[in-house]
Amino acid sequence: MTDDWRRDRIGSALRGENPTVLRRLSAGFAVIGDVQFLPGYAVLLGDDPGVQRFSELPRGRRMEFLADMDRLGEAVERACRRLDPAFRRVNLEILGNTDPFLHAHVWPRYAWEPAELLRKPVWRYPAERWSDARHALGPRHAPLRAAIGAELDRLGADPGERPDDCPGADRS
Repeated sequence: MTDDWRRDRIGSALRGENPTVLRRLSAGFAVIGDVQFLPGYAVLLGDDPGVQRFSELPRGRRMEFLADMDRLGEAVERACRRLDPAFRRVNLEILGNTDPFLHAHVWPRYAWEPAELLRKPVWRYPAERWSDARHALGPRHAPLRAAIGAELDRLGADPGERPDDCPGADRS
């Protein structure tokens, strides 16, 4: 498979041709990031390539997108916590300054990160981290992909695990 999917990430996901897709969610696609200098980096791609901004979605779709972002963030957190004891937290970001389509970044953060970057936004990492082949997504990330996918499945299948499913809530 060529890298043509990179030029149309959402269209290729809709066609089943984007190899980074972990799962189809309600309002988009959970994908693993092209770079893994912070193992577990994932992105939620909106499922409409014409939508550039969150505000372009109708209110109901906005809530679905945010619920998907929550689900992906929790899945990354669970998987990374289990795989690396130095896991600290997950950062969630909806930016949109570079790519002209709606997407959200899910960044796991670790205690082993350089001290000068530990409390800074991920975007402060040097450019080499983003382009270094050592950090490119590859076959060695298969266990990480599987772990995040399994957590997405668990979170999607068990409504009792969702934060919006409060004890005593009407489930009819």
